[in-house]
Amino acid sequence: MKWRILFVDDEPNVLQGLQRMLRGKRDEWDMDFAEGPQAALKILETKIIDVVISDIRMAGMNGVEFLTKVMEQYPYVARLALSGQADEQLTLQAVSPVQQYLSKPCEAEALIKTIERICALRDQVGGKDLMTLVMQLKTIPSIPSLYWEIVNELNKEEASLKKIGETISRDVGMTARILQLVNSAFFGLRREVGDPTHAVNLLGLDTVKNLVLSIQVFSAYDDLELESFSLDALWHHSMQTGMFAKDIAKVQGADRHLVENSMGAGMLHDVGKLILAANLPAEFGTAVKLAEEKKISIPEAELATFGATHASIGAYVLGLWGLPEAVVQAVAWHHSPSECPNAPSQFSALTAVHAANIIDHGTGGPEARYPLSEIDTAYIEKLHLSHRLDAWRDLCEGLEAEASKEEERKAG
Repeated sequence: MKWRILFVDDEPNVLQGLQRMLRGKRDEWDMDFAEGPQAALKILETKIIDVVISDIRMAGMNGVEFLTKVMEQYPYVARLALSGQADEQLTLQAVSPVQQYLSKPCEAEALIKTIERICALRDQVGGKDLMTLVMQLKTIPSIPSLYWEIVNELNKEEASLKKIGETISRDVGMTARILQLVNSAFFGLRREVGDPTHAVNLLGLDTVKNLVLSIQVFSAYDDLELESFSLDALWHHSMQTGMFAKDIAKVQGADRHLVENSMGAGMLHDVGKLILAANLPAEFGTAVKLAEEKKISIPEAELATFGATHASIGAYVLGLWGLPEAVVQAVAWHHSPSECPNAPSQFSALTAVHAANIIDHGTGGPEARYPLSEIDTAYIEKLHLSHRLDAWRDLCEGLEAEASKEEERKAG
């Protein structure tokens, strides 16, 4: 089935330019070009659309108002902005309804790649109800203590950007959201970033303050009590996997970019679990129980319950939000990298996160379940890295021991 894409702009010459640019996709995509929001809304009333790409600065109803209507009335539709520079207030307002922001002028290759990536990831998510849930996400809930730590720091007269970055890097939800913003064209940064601390420094204190206190891009989850599932354990495992993946990448001699992406992907690899637990707690609890009773893996139980796994759900959200492709790929395939289409033929963030996840599950931590034998040996052998597994495990166990000593020192 063809993907259905709707382009919206109030300037006819811009729409004509898009039509010319995308002429080569006519056999693959079903494309509509609407001159203004009202014309676009009429199209949405009469046909199913997968992705809407709208200008922000339009006369009458601006792009923020239009995309907010789309979010409310057609929540299963992906919402992208393709716009030139808007004023700061309009840009901040766009943060809520816009899932990914592309800047004009946009190269055909970049636009096509963005649309194809979103649609390909979308195909891995289950039915319409789950799709609607994912598409309506504005934030991924954060640990309350860390959320209020950020708010309190920002309310100080001399807030520390370093402290804010460090706190964000300790939380899955805040890490995902800040990386979404810094990797988009919202603030004209035009760079790929996988490290939340680096992201905060790039955005600057004033922007972060506006985003957190005024636009409320972060939120804290209420107490969620799920039988056989601990959010604290998930948080600990995410932190450990991010740390392990970063150090595995370092010891492999990876460059800074790969190290950043490994850490970010490790931190976010189970973000799909958090999305499901926070938004569909009863159903997610059912999946966890099913895994225990049938002695099957969590992903297998999720497929039976939701028609999709936490890995594919998390990857779709992160891909929709425009995070680096290496991060999205590592999140999507961290359980089975050998099944990943277009997997890199050398060590990558996917390698680091897959190994780090398995190693942390086997170190005796709160989610210890998987022995090192659970590693995807076909994938590791293909990369000629089997001889590195023991060294990676020793490295991670050493890091775990150091972290435990540090916690004991602080407690004492």
